[in-house]
Amino acid sequence: MSSLIPIQFQTFDVDMMAQAEGRVAIIISDEGKMGPAARRANRLTRGAVARLVESEQFEKVKSGEVITLAWPGGMAAEALDILILPRRPDVAEARKAGVALAKLAGGKALLVMAANQTRSEDLAMGIALRSYEFDAHKTKDSDPAATVTIAHQKSDEVEAAFAPLYAIADGVRMTRDLTNEPANILTTTEFADRLAEMKDLGLEVEVLEEDKLEELGMRTLLSVGQGSVSPSKVVVMQWNGGDKGDAPLALVGKGVVFDTGGISLKPAGGMEDMTMDMGGAGVVAGTMRTLAKRKAKANVVGLVGLVENMPSGNATRPGDVVKSMKGDTVEIINTDAEGRLVLCDVMWYAQERFSPVGMVDLATLTGAIIIGLGHENAGVFSNNDTFCDAFLKSAKAEDEGAWRMPLGAAYDKQLKSRIADMKNVGGRPAGSITAAQFLQRFVKEETPWIHLDIAGVASVASETSYAPKGATGWGVRALSRFVQDNFE
Repeated sequence: MSSLIPIQFQTFDVDMMAQAEGRVAIIISDEGKMGPAARRANRLTRGAVARLVESEQFEKVKSGEVITLAWPGGMAAEALDILILPRRPDVAEARKAGVALAKLAGGKALLVMAANQTRSEDLAMGIALRSYEFDAHKTKDSDPAATVTIAHQKSDEVEAAFAPLYAIADGVRMTRDLTNEPANILTTTEFADRLAEMKDLGLEVEVLEEDKLEELGMRTLLSVGQGSVSPSKVVVMQWNGGDKGDAPLALVGKGVVFDTGGISLKPAGGMEDMTMDMGGAGVVAGTMRTLAKRKAKANVVGLVGLVENMPSGNATRPGDVVKSMKGDTVEIINTDAEGRLVLCDVMWYAQERFSPVGMVDLATLTGAIIIGLGHENAGVFSNNDTFCDAFLKSAKAEDEGAWRMPLGAAYDKQLKSRIADMKNVGGRPAGSITAAQFLQRFVKEETPWIHLDIAGVASVASETSYAPKGATGWGVRALSRFVQDNFE
């Protein structure tokens, strides 16, 4: 498991700069106006900062970019980072500025002379998000992350504003750790154990084992994992921070810890990436951690179905018919379309047990959503415009790409089965939509519902605005904001 980079806040004092080691960052407006920290740095470096501001290079620099003076004379630091940032940036500008500083710092000590810069808490959030590194399985010794210090004239106020953001960053960290973890480490049992540890944060955590799932009738979920030696499980996490008795918001995550495709075996090339097929469950876990750590004043329940999809003599075959907890029968055409079989049972259980005020499911569900939206946006499907619009607003506020996709009765024709109530796939056309249509059959009419297909955004091959390559933690920030704005 990784840990967040330590971030502390101190009262601004220009005398801090001269002897600070590691890297020192100052902020200059895009108009070239120098504040007290920049003026002091200019004196220490014998006018180097002023010469930069007056140069042609400065005119070409964009907001959020950093110019570095290496081994600045008159300072103990190995680098002076000059961050160009407006006096009043928006949230995304401030966070991406923090990202730029974090990438340069590389985990080394960093002093940010923020003075009276607005949105310094968001700048610190960008540093926290981008300082992440997953090196749990590298044998070389890694130095512990050095502390980041934010020096601000109102340090107490900025520190208080940053506290809930740091809780969100910790949820993102957990999601990234889970999604990056190899499948021989993150088995279904290990996953459940890590979730159970969050009892210490005040979450109620319950693990439903296979005998209980069989008793409940979760045969579609169990059919996915029956070819594996790892036991299938459902983990229920409850955060009761709202009024007692109020119906909770339900978050449901697909947790396929490894997906071979089952009997419908995937090609070997790229199969190693299927360690991230539990990304939806990872987001639910990270969001529940965030809500507990920031003491959200809302009732939220997170449910994740944990399975491993393996081929064996006991594995589900194409052509098999299984019955869901709801009672509908499903003809399994393709065992590689397993995520919807996990989700449908857990979604039905969530509604039967908790009667939620709304339900959001998350899954790395279809490759088709990547063809449609690439790696910039998650696919959003919903049966309720108001519920969906509220989420999209939250995702936009947190700079997490999300795009609404259509649903419609006409797509249901593709799921028609000759021998069962439905098939688990509808063919290549509109593959993401027919997957969502399948899930919608397990949503009660009175339940506002959103399905998030995060196959393109959960883990990526190149760095994003806020994360190094690998797991992104997409969705934790948006869901935390969604809860904050609509249920607290």
